[in-house]
Amino acid sequence: VFAAERINDIGTAKIALSMLYLGEGSKSAKKSIVTFANADPSVIKLFLRLFRFSFAPDESKFRCTVQCRADQDVEALQAFWSKVSEVPPSRFYRAQVDRRTVGKPTKRLGYMGVLRIDYLSSMVFNELLLIAETLFEGR
Repeated sequence: VFAAERINDIGTAKIALSMLYLGEGSKSAKKSIVTFANADPSVIKLFLRLFRFSFAPDESKFRCTVQCRADQDVEALQAFWSKVSEVPPSRFYRAQVDRRTVGKPTKRLGYMGVLRIDYLSSMVFNELLLIAETLFEGR
């Protein structure tokens, strides 16, 4: 059983989500956007399960961007990450291809790039950081 499925308390889910965001999310981005990125599909799934359980978000506010290497098939990566995230391809921005990788083959077998998720909400952004700050106060 996936760990996020065992969390059935919104307060606990928000703490877990805030800790995950603290480690992998952008704290310096525009304060109206929750931005989270990772290359591991299981981490993306965990983030989104906790996020969806904690906030019952407006799904139309999700945007995704695939960040990948120059030798990768962008369309295949977008299809892969769309399935993982359950965000339709129509809500994906154009992929960001790392120009430094031109002419350099991807060596890591099965590497599917990075998925960046943006959720357009200052309320959620501020709440996640407030929870993290509250946890830090215990130092």
